[in-house]
Amino acid sequence: MNLKHAIAAEIRACGPMSFERFMELALYHPELGYYPSGRDPFGKSGDYFTNSQLQPVFGRLIAQHLDRWRQQMAASAQFSVLELGPGRGETGREVSRCIPDMDWVGVEIGNPWPSRPITGAILCNEFFDALPVNLLERRGGGWIERRVGLSGNRFTWHDTDFDGDTFGLPRIAEGGRIETCTRQMQAIQRMATTLHRGWILVIDYGYTRDEIERGARFPDGSLMGYHSHRADPDVLADPGQRDITAHVNFSALADAGRAAGLEVAPLKTQQAFLLETGEADEFAYAFRAGTEMIRTQLRLQLKTLLFSLGETFRVLVMQKA
Repeated sequence: MNLKHAIAAEIRACGPMSFERFMELALYHPELGYYPSGRDPFGKSGDYFTNSQLQPVFGRLIAQHLDRWRQQMAASAQFSVLELGPGRGETGREVSRCIPDMDWVGVEIGNPWPSRPITGAILCNEFFDALPVNLLERRGGGWIERRVGLSGNRFTWHDTDFDGDTFGLPRIAEGGRIETCTRQMQAIQRMATTLHRGWILVIDYGYTRDEIERGARFPDGSLMGYHSHRADPDVLADPGQRDITAHVNFSALADAGRAAGLEVAPLKTQQAFLLETGEADEFAYAFRAGTEMIRTQLRLQLKTLLFSLGETFRVLVMQKA
């Protein structure tokens, strides 16, 4: 049985399913989901690029920032890093090369977290955009949930009344659509519990509540599928064969952090964050190489991190003292 047949069978048995359930099966079904299936979604031969493929520059800059945080802690403290959603592990390997004595643990979505409290940092590089969401539509002053049904052998949208949790959602106009952020806020709460002392570093693409309420972004929601470096708004097509993402509600994450007792720093672009990190040595550490040809390649990596991705991705830092 392929994943499309498995999802269709569940809908026939139980009725239209939430999009959160559909997205969870499409991405994380243990055998047939997009991520567990064994495909490599990254790089030129995959479906998309991320910061983590721009190594070693990205890992070196993250290592520099983590090392500054480590120096702020007592010398006797064991500084550990929990990376959520490490993918192929490129960032963790590069940071470990830069700082061999740093304790690094990578945990994929759905796998157990360390049972011990973390003193150090939790890194979430494109973690939140991959958490399953529901899709809501503003209608008649209330909310309609867009569930997934069947029409013949095709998946279709099926609208039902929604009376679930809307905490953290921005105010949107009649007919507008928005994704829920319940799992994202639950993840922040869990991180705050797991983190004994240190920082949470979130790097992702997303929006603020003000941007949505001004009507500046995503009037139809931000759900998107990706296959072979092409974006496709039909997120119901070919489950398990393409990535599905939703932009991150950074305002909701910040609210959840404050509610969990964290100190929340102002939101920055990735460009500003990396420039701040590298300016102390004018990127000498990031550009360290044996030949000028390699240094040129490293400068091109930084250019992509600062400009191609730097204005799209944002960075949210939260601290637990």
